[in-house]
This record gives sequence, C-alpha cells and structure tokens, in this order.
Amino acid sequence: MLGLGIQELLVILLIVFLIFGMRKLPEIGEGLGKGIKNFKSSLKEINSNQND
Repeated sequence: MLGLGIQELLVILLIVFLIFGMRKLPEIGEGLGKGIKNFKSSLKEINSNQND
C-alpha cells in the first residue's frame, strides 16, 4: 500500500492548487475521471477475453 494519510493528501492537493489554479481543476478532474473509466472498462474487457 502507499500509506497516504490525510496530511499527505492535503499537501498534494495544495500543490495541485498552486500549480494549476482553481480554473483548471474541473478540467483535470474530468480528464482523470475519463481515464479511470477507460482503464476499468479495459480491464473488464481483458478479463472477459481471458475467460473465453
């Protein structure tokens, strides 16, 4: 496990705010969400192909 606690996550979030600013965060979140969704669907597809 990574072992990230609340304090570490807050520091990472603060750094992201400083680097990208508040205006870019929705775009970054949307892109991250789409990436995770695509990754999960690819894993399901790979698993279903292996079971066939």
